[in-house]
Amino acid sequence: MTVSASKTGNAARRRRRLRVTLAATLVCAAMAGCTGEQFQKGYILPPGALEQIQIGASQDQVLIVMGTPSTVATLNGEVFYYISQRANRPVAFMNQRVVDQRVIAIYFDKNRQVIRLANYGLKDGRIFDFISRTTPTSGQEISYLQPLFKLLSAN
Repeated sequence: MTVSASKTGNAARRRRRLRVTLAATLVCAAMAGCTGEQFQKGYILPPGALEQIQIGASQDQVLIVMGTPSTVATLNGEVFYYISQRANRPVAFMNQRVVDQRVIAIYFDKNRQVIRLANYGLKDGRIFDFISRTTPTSGQEISYLQPLFKLLSAN
């Protein structure tokens, strides 16, 4: 075998390796596009934020710790609502699936001090407070929470 034939054989092997490497890279890039995604909509609760809010804290202290609420209501005093939803999509191009929906409610008295905290979510299809471990009864509170969860579900 001559030197030029040997060089031609080596060049062909290098081109083949380069093609295989490029093909593997393209397959990996295509597979990366198919992996699952996580989505967070609305308020993102900072770690440990709820633990920092004590009964009797002022409205200003709540705003410093939690930030601006998603919405505010006036029931028997004022209520700050922080609304969030987490969803995932296991494979690209599939529909999102809601994993968790939360409404954090901070209730204030007439003096603008915290009287109660609630972390509402859905459990068995019903609105549930994960702090007090209770399902709210009908009345002003539940009539305000139901549309919030329906609004979250529509998205």
